[in-house]
Amino acid sequence: AFPPTLQLSAHALVSCHTPRRPRSGRLPHSAPQHPHLYCVVEPSGSGLVPSSSHPPGSTMGADVPPPKPSEASAGTPGALSPAQVAQFRSEGFLVLEAFAGHEEVAAMLASADVLVDAFDPSTLAGNDVSGGLTRHVFSTTDQKKTSDAYFRDSGNHVSFFFEEQAFDDATGKLRQAKHLSLNKMGHALHDLDPTFRAFSRSDKVRALLGSLDMHVPVPVQSMYIFKQPSIGGEVVPHQDSTFLYSHPMTCTGLWVALEDCTKENGCLWAMPQSHLGGVHKRMVVEPGAGGVAFEGAYPEWDLSKFVPLEVAAGTMVLLHGENVHYSAPNTSDVSRHAYSVHFVDGDAKWD
Repeated sequence: AFPPTLQLSAHALVSCHTPRRPRSGRLPHSAPQHPHLYCVVEPSGSGLVPSSSHPPGSTMGADVPPPKPSEASAGTPGALSPAQVAQFRSEGFLVLEAFAGHEEVAAMLASADVLVDAFDPSTLAGNDVSGGLTRHVFSTTDQKKTSDAYFRDSGNHVSFFFEEQAFDDATGKLRQAKHLSLNKMGHALHDLDPTFRAFSRSDKVRALLGSLDMHVPVPVQSMYIFKQPSIGGEVVPHQDSTFLYSHPMTCTGLWVALEDCTKENGCLWAMPQSHLGGVHKRMVVEPGAGGVAFEGAYPEWDLSKFVPLEVAAGTMVLLHGENVHYSAPNTSDVSRHAYSVHFVDGDAKWD
């Protein structure tokens, strides 16, 4: 029911299933995360291609628009009520409790384990003869670490990125097991993994986006965030539309907590009404070199104006593309897993 998204390189998914490993210190699935994105959308021929350029006859989906707001009433699973739509447009974010059911949460956690189990860090290009690993690190404080070719190519793959503190500086090796060392994996889970694809393209997600007048919702980027115990890095204040910029601006983030999120384990913080000020900074692709650069700059955000979103597993946080949000480091002994997928209206244009 969703249109196709990206031209994808050949990518074989692991079909085996392994039992989910226990996670010590997990919070109970009851009480009251954050993404992060940083996906580069490049012109046709350079990796990520808007849906209008998808090859004819693709089986990735059909151009079936979501129901109109009048058709997607509050009684339709996933559809927002008029009051919720008004709150989202006013505040720039919306918390939807229990949007993902227990079975959906369990399935996404289990699928993440399968992917991590199959990931062999030693196969990454650039490993040295001493056994040190290539440090494909995801960082929002050092943009150079998130703009290499491996990162840019991840838009068509399920790629893996480590935490900055995962490595021993002396040996170049991981300090702990790989499943406790990863920052995130992405950015094509919504197409390449059956579980994340099913959730991202579900009827209730379609109805939710239809409530917001998104005529042709196109999922363009997705990621699984681990927010590891003790070493889970911060995500600095930013706007998603900085990285997914279209005309008109239609970027909408769907962020789903897969574990309970608290201030101690690095929950999401959002600034109400910050979307009303427009996009302050924009990522652009440098001609020829294939690298990225930024136009504009973020102001010094007043952190006292942000509100913590301490939410239970299964909660969705709906984010306007121009809302300013962040997450602090995880200083606790429990992880804070989340799934994030971003949509852009297929009627919008890329530069």
